[in-house]
Order: sequence, then C-alpha cells, then structure tokens
Amino acid sequence: MTDALPDGLPPSVPVRAAFDVLVRSSPAALVHHAVRSTLLAADLGRRLALPLDDEVLAVAGLLHDTGLTAGFDAHAEPFEVAGGNVAWAVAAGAGWSVDRRDRVARAVVDHMLDDEDVPADERPEGYLLARSTGADVSGRGLEHWHTTLRADLEARWPRLDFRDTFSACLRDQAARKPASVVAAYVAAGGADRVR
Repeated sequence: MTDALPDGLPPSVPVRAAFDVLVRSSPAALVHHAVRSTLLAADLGRRLALPLDDEVLAVAGLLHDTGLTAGFDAHAEPFEVAGGNVAWAVAAGAGWSVDRRDRVARAVVDHMLDDEDVPADERPEGYLLARSTGADVSGRGLEHWHTTLRADLEARWPRLDFRDTFSACLRDQAARKPASVVAAYVAAGGADRVR
C-alpha cells in the first residue's frame, strides 16, 4: 500500500493527516474501503450539486471506521461515535472552527444511519457517506455510480479481505455494545450481507 494521498481527495494538510491516521491505525482492507467510500461520496456529491465541504467529507470519509480499530475503539461508545471523535481531534489539530469540527464528527456518526434519515441539504457529508458506505459494504445503491468509476476504484483500491475483516469487526462491536446501531445491524443479518 502506498502512503501517497489518493487521487481525487483534496490535497490539504487536514486530509493528509486523516489519511495518515487511517493508514497507521487500520488494516489495509479498511483503508481501501475508506478510500473507495470517500471517493464514491465525493462523486455523488458533485453530481447532486450538494452544498458540501470537500475537506469535511474527505476527513469524515477517511476516518469513518477508525472506531473499529484497536487504537481508537471506545469501551462503551458505538464505533461511529469513537470515529467521530477521531475526526473531531484531527480537525482540531488542523485549526478548524468548533462548528466545522462538529460537522466532521456528525458526518462520521451519520454514516451508520439510513441515508433517508440524514437530510441531504442540512448534513450533506453525512448523507453522502451513508449512501457510499452502504454501497461499498453491501452493494446497496451501487447503481447510482457508473460502472467505470466502480471498476477503477476496485482496481486501485481492491477489496482484499474486506468481507472477513469487516464482518469480524462488526460482530465484535455488536457483542460488546449490544445497544448500538451495529448490534441491530448484525442481528438483522448485516454482517452476513457484506459484499
């Protein structure tokens, strides 16, 4: 895996920092998933002309699953809240305003909601991540992206052992945090539907 910032992401210091945190903390399969999901979200955001902040989307997208990793797992907090806290800290280190820090953390939390539950005009980054992560994890809604883009992302950022890695992470979180969104997702068979 390369340490070069993926093409298509804003070439800013905060995005670079988020990518560095992602690569340092996550197995390659989760790194690739984060990059694919972020680039899918950015593509959809452009096509829908949503009022989004490209840096917020990139930082949130790259860090959305860091709460699943050993270094950032929170004992009692759902993984999406822990990941939101990581994104908030990266944004604070970049000197972002409190509003922007809160926006990036909210987008990470939103990625675990159904996209219809996230208002696209009010929280576009969270809406886009809910759609793109769902598409990358389970294939739900993949038809909203051109097959050429999807094939290119899969070629540059292959799935590796994503199915097994991600399913194991979800089951672990569900067992330890039975009141979380991911516990309900696993109970409904979500871990078995991972593409």
